[in-house]
Amino acid sequence: MTESGAQEDVEIKLSVNGRPVAAAVEPRTTLAGLLRGELGLTGTNIGCDTTSCGACTVLLDGRAVKSCTVLGAQVHGRPVVTIEGLADGDRLHPVQRAFHEHHAVQCGFCTPGMVLAAVSLLGSAPGPLTEQDVRLALKGNLCRCTGYHNIIQAVLAVANGDE
Repeated sequence: MTESGAQEDVEIKLSVNGRPVAAAVEPRTTLAGLLRGELGLTGTNIGCDTTSCGACTVLLDGRAVKSCTVLGAQVHGRPVVTIEGLADGDRLHPVQRAFHEHHAVQCGFCTPGMVLAAVSLLGSAPGPLTEQDVRLALKGNLCRCTGYHNIIQAVLAVANGDE
């Protein structure tokens, strides 16, 4: 702590979208705040700050996490993938392509978090997925525009090798 009572910044190093990053963050800075504010990666949306909506979902160590409640200091030495790092240049990730082809996007606010949650599910699924599996895995990601039907169909298309 400084004389004024403020906590000193924490130096962290991590990988973001495959690139090394070093940053000095306040101990209370969230991963979402680091990504958006410090690194300019605004595809990570903040909708609620309480893990209720999933708009801030990113991949941490390959698994979906809600970045609004992960502290920046907790990701020291770990890999983070945001929606900006999912495509390979101009070639969309299969989940991104499926969302486009199945019209699984309306306003787009929830889409980055929804896509990354789906990528995490597909990367960890032990076998074939059912509609119920996808619904259960995405239940922490809210979409206020759709009935989820096209989102589920897009994820199942990738799971079934149709994309």
